[in-house]
Amino acid sequence: MKNILSELLVKKENNKAFVSLNRPPANSYFRDYLLRINQTLLEIEKDSNIKVVVINSASKKFFCAGADIKIFSSNTNEENAEMVKVARKVAETITSSEKIYVASICGHILGGGLELAMACDIRLASEGNYLVGLPEVKLGLMPGNGGTPRLIDLIGASKAMELLITGDSISPQKAYSFGLFNQLYAVETFEEEVGLFVDKLANGPKIAMKTIKKYVIQHKGMNATEALNFETSCVNTLYDTEDAKEGFKAFVEKRIPKFK
Repeated sequence: MKNILSELLVKKENNKAFVSLNRPPANSYFRDYLLRINQTLLEIEKDSNIKVVVINSASKKFFCAGADIKIFSSNTNEENAEMVKVARKVAETITSSEKIYVASICGHILGGGLELAMACDIRLASEGNYLVGLPEVKLGLMPGNGGTPRLIDLIGASKAMELLITGDSISPQKAYSFGLFNQLYAVETFEEEVGLFVDKLANGPKIAMKTIKKYVIQHKGMNATEALNFETSCVNTLYDTEDAKEGFKAFVEKRIPKFK
């Protein structure tokens, strides 16, 4: 087994961070690999200059196939429960972060790999013949890292039910039509398009973006009145920010805003 440090590539570029899964052939994970991923994300959290975190794969064939089945099948139930617990910690680190997380996908994305991507705020995908799915039911299981509720939130209960109870995979084109992917780009322009999208986010108003993320995640379960009141309390924190002042000024001056 390779050194875990070499199986996770990290690069920072201005106010962006790129975390690349690099565990061939399928970027399958196990407990210690997940711990390293989580620790890496927590370290990035400490960097106040980073606005956007991109999670991608060093392989163009696989984004992530989820748990390493060989390790999973040889583990005790307690060991597997601990691995699932750590996988949930990774998702919690992403969803609780004030930074915007983007999953960049151009290869097979299955099981826990799809759960990881669904925990991200945005999913950008390439066209292709790769598979997208949650096949846990075929092992007599079901998703356990947040995949069930997140899939329902993203594509609706009816389509989610079909994918969950059959375990069948779908194409990236169908995943995009379902709303699972935010954008679907041509293979030839994928990296360029992802770069442009991420740059747009990285140049955006940090405080407003983190407040929007907070609202989207925390409003779930609120009734209409609670949701409206929460929106009011969120937007009220933005009016006096330097970014808001710059946004209004740029609009009046008919120029692109330069957010700090």
